[in-house]
Amino acid sequence: MTDHTFPLPDLGEGLTEAEIVRWLVAEGDEVTVDQAVVEVETAKSLVEVPTPYAGRVATLHAAEGVTLGVGRPLITVAALGPGLEPVAAGGRAPEGETYREEERAGSGNVLIGYGTSGESATVRRRRPRGGARPSWVRPEATPRRAPLVVSPLVRTMARKGGVDLAAIEPTGPGGVIVRADVERALNGSAARPAPVPAAAVPSERRIPLNGFRRAVSAALTRSRSEIPEATVWVDVDATALWELRESTRTPADPGPGLLAYIARFVVAGLQRFPVLNARLDTERDEIVEFDRVNLGLAVQGERGLVVPAVLGAESMTTAQLDTEIRRVTATAREGRATAEERSAATFTLNNYGSFRVDGSAAIINHPQVAILGLGRIIDRPWVVDGELCVRKITQLSFVFDHRVCDGGTAAGFMRSVADAIENPASAIARL
Repeated sequence: MTDHTFPLPDLGEGLTEAEIVRWLVAEGDEVTVDQAVVEVETAKSLVEVPTPYAGRVATLHAAEGVTLGVGRPLITVAALGPGLEPVAAGGRAPEGETYREEERAGSGNVLIGYGTSGESATVRRRRPRGGARPSWVRPEATPRRAPLVVSPLVRTMARKGGVDLAAIEPTGPGGVIVRADVERALNGSAARPAPVPAAAVPSERRIPLNGFRRAVSAALTRSRSEIPEATVWVDVDATALWELRESTRTPADPGPGLLAYIARFVVAGLQRFPVLNARLDTERDEIVEFDRVNLGLAVQGERGLVVPAVLGAESMTTAQLDTEIRRVTATAREGRATAEERSAATFTLNNYGSFRVDGSAAIINHPQVAILGLGRIIDRPWVVDGELCVRKITQLSFVFDHRVCDGGTAAGFMRSVADAIENPASAIARL
């Protein structure tokens, strides 16, 4: 009876590792082909990974909470009885070598079929591209070759750290050098000062950064280090908008929320000032404006901050925006936003007022060039026509990349949104 081990597949989008969040099966369980066996967290989302084998779960190779590199053993499946083999996708013997070849190639598609097909042909053990050693060849039968590195992140890490890849002992499948190998080399070459004893050291608790937090940390650090940002803000009387929203509500239909109206005003402002719905190509010294507005929404999920996008927001009515905003934010909080929704945003709207705060100097979501923040709407004293009264006031804060525009453009955009909030009926009539 032969066991077959299935490694963590290439999950696409250039990701090289994932954290085991929750096992959906236990050792001893029977599984079928394409049955989801584990939920993993990458730097971008939660993903359920199915197995390409049917049989009985023999071994779960990583505990929940462990971060596993692509290609490392994930689960081992055994046959259901003596003399039997685990069944692979398509009802054939497993094509493990074919799967591993596609995984090394970084196709991003290995979750679909795992390199197998439904043809009733015998298994072919092909030699992987790039000279990678097939798993059935003994190490001593294969001549020494150049270091095999799949991930561009690993190459970059080695180059910046001055690590010679040829001197690294690989631990990845088929002799692939993975991130952990480079990190081990870097840690081994760094001089480590001796610890200094302290008379009284307070207790501490270390929490490792998960995939989400590492991705957020990298993105925000890059934004702050590369973008010369500037911030403007303004207090806005949202009373008329509040009243408009209330007037559209019925017992059967609550109507669009306030955020949907503001989103529509933001889209209109971006169409008027398209340089803010753009990115900066620093290699060619060009501002790249987009013809579509994919409105990003900062969403605080259980596992971290994500910015899913309402795709094609420029073509939507207020009611349509309301529907899409609710759907996109709900799926993002659950970690189920699509890859396109997670990466397509051209501008970000951040409703930090939902956290009961008034203002924030937000960080631009690189490679975007601007972000608009909305504070909570509260009753405040306000002067209208020379009279002091109580009004619904909110604060807008706008952070922009000073390389793409100056303060006049930023102020013009801010005022276009603020004026629409203060006079929503006339603004909607012009849209």
